[in-house]
Amino acid sequence: MSQRQDRVNELLRREISAVLTKDYDWPGQLVTVNEVEITQDFREARVWMSILGGHTQPVLDKLNRDHGRIQSRVMKRVVLKSTPILSFRHDSSAVKGVSMVNLLQEVDLIPKAKDSDDVTE
Repeated sequence: MSQRQDRVNELLRREISAVLTKDYDWPGQLVTVNEVEITQDFREARVWMSILGGHTQPVLDKLNRDHGRIQSRVMKRVVLKSTPILSFRHDSSAVKGVSMVNLLQEVDLIPKAKDSDDVTE
């Protein structure tokens, strides 16, 4: 990926996040923009969302339904040759991370064998 794509990805991530924070409210849910991946021709962008504390599908459906309005709000602040079409997708890495931490905590509770140094003869 080129440096320009990386810069545009980060800029879009910040601006989309600002629009969603300002214009949308999901009570009892934490909705964040984790990453944006723009195609090489800058015509499409996948927006990876983390949604904690509720059902993900209604949030994604609403965002994908409103993608045109979100695009227009973002493109007022970000000037590109063409406006990328946004598609919102669920990023489950946060949920997987939490489950991994829980598994590691469970493993830590399992009794361990004594070290050979601790055994006296």
